[in-house]
Amino acid sequence: MTSATSLFAPVETDLKLLTKNLRNLVGARHPILYAAAEHLFDAGGKRIRPAIVLLLSRATLPSQDITAKHRRLAEITEMIHTASLVHDDVVDEAEVRRGVPTVHSSFTNRVAVLAGDFLFAQSSWYLANLDNLTVVKLLSQVIMDLAEGEIQQGLNRFDAELSLEAYLEKSYFKTASLIANSAKAAGVLSDLPETACDQLYDYGRNLGLAFQIVDDILDFTSSDEVLGKPAGSDLKSGNLTAPVLYALEENPFLATLIEREFAESGDFDQALAMIHSSRGIERSRELAAQHARQALGCLQVLSPSESRQALLDLSEYVLRRLY
Repeated sequence: MTSATSLFAPVETDLKLLTKNLRNLVGARHPILYAAAEHLFDAGGKRIRPAIVLLLSRATLPSQDITAKHRRLAEITEMIHTASLVHDDVVDEAEVRRGVPTVHSSFTNRVAVLAGDFLFAQSSWYLANLDNLTVVKLLSQVIMDLAEGEIQQGLNRFDAELSLEAYLEKSYFKTASLIANSAKAAGVLSDLPETACDQLYDYGRNLGLAFQIVDDILDFTSSDEVLGKPAGSDLKSGNLTAPVLYALEENPFLATLIEREFAESGDFDQALAMIHSSRGIERSRELAAQHARQALGCLQVLSPSESRQALLDLSEYVLRRLY
């Protein structure tokens, strides 16, 4: 199976530079915050979001090198993503992320919240210094969406009447918004026509939704070791995802188990069994594939290139993570 790392071969050098620059951008003026950020930067992430920005930057500027502003956009994208992970882990009380202890469990909740705030503030400052109002608006919207997604998830815990539309909206806010808006921003910095920039946005939106749906499927089908967190942890915390919502359509008693928050002995295991015996996982795969196909169609706006091919392959890689 193709790995994300090999997919990103056209921007491998760019990603190495990005990793080096991230440490410089965070700076060492606040040692504990720097240590907290460094901890997550070292946690083995695939750098998918900045890689998409860099691939789009190269694909939209086929006859020249990408600019310093494109590179900074990729760095800002990863800083925003990292800040959101730090805060998510505090809210979710997660002990591990990517197989290593989370920032708050390695330091404290207070340090983790401050580290997340610090990264958001740093990213906002570097964003303003791009001196492009359109890009500032796009990435500022992302920070609002991340907060909105976390609020929706918190308010809808153990809500067995949650609709698929509400789930997809939350998934957009928490995952797809950053990919969609940073993809569009790359087009803006390359001076693409507005219609082309909108296609890049749609690519990021659909890819991000496919990515999140696949993650939600893997929460039921992968081992703790592969996930880097306990399997079924979303359901246990009351975060209802596509496989659960589809399973609820087939087995109404699942709603009873969810609404009493798995309070009785055997409730959680019974709920897992219901989900696995339903078509929930299969229908979720179909939903992810639908969004991945839509993402592929959006790249017709780009001329053929090595970077464009990598972006096409990425849509297929997202689905292959299931097998």
